[in-house]
Amino acid sequence: MIKWEHSIFALPFALCGAMLAASGLPSTHQLLWIVIAMLAARSAAMAFNRLADATIDAANPRTSTRALPTGQLSPTFVATFVIVSCGIFILAASQLNRLTLWLSPVALAVLLFYSYTKRFTRLSHLVLGFALGIAPSAAWIAVRGSLDPRILLLTAAVTFWVAGFDILYACQDSDYDRDAGLHSIPRHIGVPAALWIARAFHLIMLILLVALLPAFALGKIALAGVIAVLLLLLYEHSLVKPTDLSKLNAAFFTMNGVISVVFALFVAADLLLRK
Repeated sequence: MIKWEHSIFALPFALCGAMLAASGLPSTHQLLWIVIAMLAARSAAMAFNRLADATIDAANPRTSTRALPTGQLSPTFVATFVIVSCGIFILAASQLNRLTLWLSPVALAVLLFYSYTKRFTRLSHLVLGFALGIAPSAAWIAVRGSLDPRILLLTAAVTFWVAGFDILYACQDSDYDRDAGLHSIPRHIGVPAALWIARAFHLIMLILLVALLPAFALGKIALAGVIAVLLLLLYEHSLVKPTDLSKLNAAFFTMNGVISVVFALFVAADLLLRK
């Protein structure tokens, strides 16, 4: 029901936030509980999404083979999994500092709320982006116990990055969404125009990553990371065409996992070699 790729998307950016907060490597204790919190949060969000969308998924030929529609997992089991994952997330937050504990219900509310947004707004892509985008800021708070406005640049970058590739992913369901009364940008403006919106969102992401460099006095290695992200995004968009969505899974799962890991490695190298 939940793939490792689902956690890989945001985890490297969360680790970026933690490293920027620590100006290097955070403590082993902080890294451990940040990773546990991220995995638990994404597991809770994905499982809750499957639970909330069970009826929708069953009616969509593309998703009708998922675990809940086919009866491989029961709604009771998935609901229990969500509750346990939320509990682990709050436990992890409590092991970091008081502010992370206080904010943990807010983070969960954002993550779970996303599952209902496509029922009433075409901007659900941005809500999903924000749900993952809070990861770097949350990791910053986990290390520092406070929030620095500079880290919001990375939160905004992740928000537009995720929203962009979620628009790409939604292109394959544009017809079904229209018939089912669900909302997405591809459903409302068509696949060709939606691809341009996705490109614009990813351009905004790149601008925000460039702005991040002077904000944290990052050097040439981090700049090389931004250039690498640019090249990977260009390749990702080359895989998806209005008349050919056959390579969408490669663009969505493989490339976006690579993008987040590559950027995190370049930022880590910049911070650690500078020290």
